[in-house]
Amino acid sequence: MMTPELIVNLGRHALEVTLIMMSVLLLPALAVGLLVSILQAATQINEMTLSFIPKLLVTAAVLVLGGSFLLRVLTDYTIRLFETIPALAN
Repeated sequence: MMTPELIVNLGRHALEVTLIMMSVLLLPALAVGLLVSILQAATQINEMTLSFIPKLLVTAAVLVLGGSFLLRVLTDYTIRLFETIPALAN
């Protein structure tokens, strides 16, 4: 039976999975962007592509290296969600 607590719990789990997956991608890009910004401020180079290219490369590397982890997190959540569907129909 669909109770408000169950709906809130499902939404909370969806947000947790989203937060985990996005933080794996965004935190390394944020760190590289900060380092490049510090370098740009120290050398007074104000080129927009200088900050974009390293962040793009780091994000691609994280996807290659952490893609299996991200896929496992999403797969585990989806399997858990599909396993709860029969309980929701009662």
